[in-house]
Amino acid sequence: MGETLLPDLATQILIPVCAVIGIVFSLIQWLLVSKVKVSPTIDSSSPKNNSKNKNGCNDYLIEEEEGLNDHSVVIKCAEIQNAISEGATSFLFTEYQYVGVFMVAFAILIFVFLGSVEGFSTKSQPCTYDQFKLCKPALATAAFSTISFVLGAVTSVVSGFLGMKIATYANARTTLEARKGVGKAFITAFRSGAVMGFLLAANGLLVLYITINLFKLYYGDDWEGLFEAITGYGLGGSSMALFGRVAGGIYTKAADVGADLVGKVERNIPEDDPRNPAVIADNVGDNVGDIAGMGSDLFGSYAESSCAALVVASISSFGINHELTAMLYPLTVSAVGILVCLITTLFATDFFEIKAVKEIEPALKKQLIISTVLMTVGIAIVSWVALPSSFTIFNFGTQKVVKNWQLFLCVAVGLWAGLIIGFVTEYYTSNAYSPVQDVADSCRTGAATNVIFGLALGYKSVIIPIFAIAVSIFVSFSFAAMYGIAVAALGMLSTIATGLAIDAYGPISDNAGGIAEMAGMSHRIRERTDALDAAGNTTAAIGKGFAIGSAALVSLALFGAFVSRAAISTVDVLTPKVFVGLIVGAMLPYWFSAMTMKSVGSAALKMVEEVRRQFNTIPGLMEGTAKPDYATCVKISTDASIREMIAPGALVMLTPLIVGIFFGVETLSGVLAGALVSGVQIAISASNTGGAWDNAKKYIEAGASEHARTLGPKGSDAHKAAVIGDTIGDPLKDTSGPSLNILIKLMAVESLVFAPFFATHGGLLFKIF
Repeated sequence: MGETLLPDLATQILIPVCAVIGIVFSLIQWLLVSKVKVSPTIDSSSPKNNSKNKNGCNDYLIEEEEGLNDHSVVIKCAEIQNAISEGATSFLFTEYQYVGVFMVAFAILIFVFLGSVEGFSTKSQPCTYDQFKLCKPALATAAFSTISFVLGAVTSVVSGFLGMKIATYANARTTLEARKGVGKAFITAFRSGAVMGFLLAANGLLVLYITINLFKLYYGDDWEGLFEAITGYGLGGSSMALFGRVAGGIYTKAADVGADLVGKVERNIPEDDPRNPAVIADNVGDNVGDIAGMGSDLFGSYAESSCAALVVASISSFGINHELTAMLYPLTVSAVGILVCLITTLFATDFFEIKAVKEIEPALKKQLIISTVLMTVGIAIVSWVALPSSFTIFNFGTQKVVKNWQLFLCVAVGLWAGLIIGFVTEYYTSNAYSPVQDVADSCRTGAATNVIFGLALGYKSVIIPIFAIAVSIFVSFSFAAMYGIAVAALGMLSTIATGLAIDAYGPISDNAGGIAEMAGMSHRIRERTDALDAAGNTTAAIGKGFAIGSAALVSLALFGAFVSRAAISTVDVLTPKVFVGLIVGAMLPYWFSAMTMKSVGSAALKMVEEVRRQFNTIPGLMEGTAKPDYATCVKISTDASIREMIAPGALVMLTPLIVGIFFGVETLSGVLAGALVSGVQIAISASNTGGAWDNAKKYIEAGASEHARTLGPKGSDAHKAAVIGDTIGDPLKDTSGPSLNILIKLMAVESLVFAPFFATHGGLLFKIF
């Protein structure tokens, strides 16, 4: 249909080079963060040595200005950082032991199920979409799908673990830099987030690229079989993300709820007060839930959208004609995304300076806008040089003619829909706007009205994101069928490095504030870390919005690939088999949410009892003369989260297998469609409701406006009502909501991987009866 301007060799060089640049850039950011020393020798400059006036404050330390002992403060920060790091590492290693057993068992299951499609035959088989050609045996697909599953799982685990390590490395450094000014603290927190963002984006791309090239050595010209085997990569990534998100969410919210209910409501002590026994567990939870869990989650989305696009492309003209550059278009988009995000990051850390608290949130929003604008140009260039002017895309049994400019619009509409979702999320969760201020105002009449207003806000916040997703789906499907939807999802995730940097910035700032409180730093430093944290709360909500929006597009693309691979001609909702699946699938997100929320409640119950016990039985704890037993609270959160993650994880992983084996591919298609439609709505609503309640509480605590001061101060009836709303919202925004997007895409990719088995051996009940 036409030649590409970019030669195959240039594509083979461009993708790994961009990935390596991303890794090198993340290491440079890490080295810059490491220059902040967590030791008593840090910054011995005096008030006289203040020649630099950068980032809103002279370089001398507030502690010196106020006559505080700098050495003891720094040593205390180092001790707290070590405790948080050890707790997070211990939890992740415990979690990975359990998840490792699952990974091995599920890998065996993949091999056995897919190998049995052709009776473990080693003979070449007619290709699925071209019966006149011979493809590699089903046993090969089983083996290579298993290998790619393990690679995806390991990459996901490594991404989460590295993110957690850099976050726990950077939190105390952010606290110490806050003594010099809010600008320097912001740069340290953001650079730390960038380390995670670029490592994850680059590692995901590099491992996928290397895997494809290694698999090609065996598959040769059988690209259909090659890219079908690659789908295991996305399944492995999301499988680990599910357990990381659920377990991390339960861990952090059990500790958070326990700390808030006893410490803030019952004992009326500040958040992150070192007298609170649950405070270390709370800070550990920020890292294992919002950092490790989010990292694995977005890696899973990236892997799945890439796999969905590659599967459809392999049976389109790209794969049929063996056009390598066009075939690797999704990877080229991601590679250019790394370069765009690198330039965007410099705007936050080098080109402009943060000089005041009010500049923090706009600086983070500019990151989203700059990356989106630059990426639009990048996508246009890639579409021009890496695609033929005209080509065909597989569309449910036919080949649809598509122009390269149409595919550019598919990616661009996904990219801009992500920005719209991000800004709508910010509007409904930031305390700078009226929705959250209205929720805060409702606290005047108690917790009940706060809950009512918060729920209403969450439901209303679904409207515009759903329209944005709907427009993306319509435009991309009209232009390029299911391939268009897959690359639209990839467009939304093309700036994943910037998105993750912004998202990781939040928990790092939250930890920094906790360390400042526990180390006994001055009120001025705590104000700065609180300002960083408040902006981080909003950006975390934006990150969740991106994750949910991309999950919807990814799931639909995977659903289309599953329908094609399972040889379903049409999905007719009036067919009893499909309609039953639709109803059951729509119920699954509610069942899953009930399980995860109850898990948080059960774990929090034990935490509350333990914190109360320590306050009542340890002499001198409230007076600050005795130390609490932090380790017991950490153990309660760890044990509860590991135990409670099994049931929700089993629900998600077993549902496609049970439905596919016993009820067949048509019923399973209904289940996937139902889960997608209801899951996206609940996920957006839950995340935004929880985020709004959290920032309504912070709005009252900060007292930055006349209206906020009429509701406060801390300890007032309105503040207590806000704390209750925040406590209810914790499992919504950090456990159930973010985990739901993994549910919908994991069920879809699992169904795609097992589609050959379901199509051959599925529907046992209907065959019997």
